[in-house]
This record gives sequence, structure tokens and C-alpha cells, in this order.
Amino acid sequence: MHTILLTGVNGQVGHELRRSLQGLGTIHAPGSAELNLADPTALRDAVRALKPTLIVNPAAYTAVDKAESEPNVAFAINATAPGVLAEEAQRLGIPLIHYSTDYVYSGEGTTPWQESDATAPPNIYGASKLAGEEAIRASGCNHLILRTSWVYGARGKNFLLTMLKFGRERDSMNIVADQIGAPTWCRTIADLSSHIIARQPDWQGVSGTYHLVNSGTTSWYGFAEAIFRLAAARGDKVPSTLNDIATEDYPTPAKRPQNSRLNQEKLHDTFGLIPPSWEEALAMCFEDQR
Repeated sequence: MHTILLTGVNGQVGHELRRSLQGLGTIHAPGSAELNLADPTALRDAVRALKPTLIVNPAAYTAVDKAESEPNVAFAINATAPGVLAEEAQRLGIPLIHYSTDYVYSGEGTTPWQESDATAPPNIYGASKLAGEEAIRASGCNHLILRTSWVYGARGKNFLLTMLKFGRERDSMNIVADQIGAPTWCRTIADLSSHIIARQPDWQGVSGTYHLVNSGTTSWYGFAEAIFRLAAARGDKVPSTLNDIATEDYPTPAKRPQNSRLNQEKLHDTFGLIPPSWEEALAMCFEDQR
């Protein structure tokens, strides 16, 4: 049985991991008031006091546009903190599971990204997440870096909840249609993570970077259409008009990738896992809210 240090428990993925990791060990899930990720010394001391046998780190600075104006905060949480956790994992001889993003890639082209493809983050957020990955690899600890995309769930701040809110308030909406990726339910991430952990008697030979998203792809426009179709079916007010627009028609402080497709062959070949389609996961998320 593991002694598990779980960070970011108040976030979307962290909240789901607290549920999904049940039965795999004793879970220690301190909130931000107890575990300050922006304070390397306090973070190191906390790990040494707990002496975990597994660290799971979904905590992240995810305000993509805000990161452009406060890069120091983004790098403290997304780069320095994972590096500290990795160094402590190496010192303890334990594995670290860390979550990253498709934003480490340039976002160009149409081919699904493979884990071995060159990275070229288009914004500060992506650069900070890539720096975190590099710090983990440099530590030498056994690790899984799980890159995901377009994460949503029934809590927190995400595209699903934003669409449902705006859908109640507006009759017409403009949605970007030329960015392509895989909407990924935070519970899919958590459940597949727990499957991976449960299958590892030791961590030899699996350390590395993997893509973990719901299967299939769509645009933000296609995602919004699916959300409103399910919302309307349960009686929610939805917009009468959805307009598809180009990225250039919706300027943001941080540049967004147009190609967020992630190849998942490595995940399947190594762990035998096939995530459900994004449509199936979205339907389950709606069912869970009833």
C-alpha cells in the first residue's frame, strides 16, 4: 500500500484523483494553505515530513492568458515546484506522476503529436509546463509525465461550465472552429491514472512521457455544439444561434495552438489503455450531474 502525496486537490484533476486513487494507499491531499507550491523550501520540507511512497502532482498554474503578464508565478508553480518534487522523489527512490499539456508543442500542422516530437511552446503557460517536464527528467527519478488537453469537468473553471453559463444568458454565441483537439474529462484522466498505478508492481521500464486524452478530436465549435445538444436534452436554456469563427476573430493575450491533436499509441502499447471517446465522456459527465 502506498503513502500518496496528492497535490492540487481543489483543482479539477486533483479532485477526481482523490476519488480515483481510493484503495491504492493512504492519500494525503493538503490544500494550498497547507502546501505552498510557490515556496520551494516549504514544499521540500513537506515531502520530507510525510515520506510518501508515491507523489501525484496535478497542481498547476492554468491561467493561460494571465501567465503572459505574470510569468514568474507561472514558472514557480509549473516549473520550479515539479522540479523540487522530482528531486525529493529521486532522493526517496519513489515515482512521481505529473500532468502536462499539449501546449508544449507549437500547435502547427494537422498531424497528431507524438511524445518524441520537437517541442516549441507558443506561449508562457506552455513554456512553464515544458520547463517543469525538463526539471523532472533532469532529476533522474522514476516518473510518468502525462500530457493532456482541453480538460473540463463539473467543477472549477473550464469550457464546459463557461458554455453552460453563457448558454443560459445569451441567444447567440461565436465559437472558434479552427483549433482542433480532444476535449478531455478530468475523471478520465484520474481513472486511467489509477489504472496505471495499480498495474505497476515496480516502475522499471515505464518511466517517461505519455499522452492521455479522450479519444477522437473536434473543434471548440464542435465541442460547444455537443454541450448544447446535451444541455437542451435535459431542459437547459441554450443559444438559438452558434456562429463558427476563426482564431484571428477572437484575439487573446496568449497565442493558442491550432493543432492540439495528441497521438496515444504509446499509452496503449505500454499500459493497454484505450480512453473513451470525447463524446462518450461528455455524456457521462452530464449523467453525473443529474
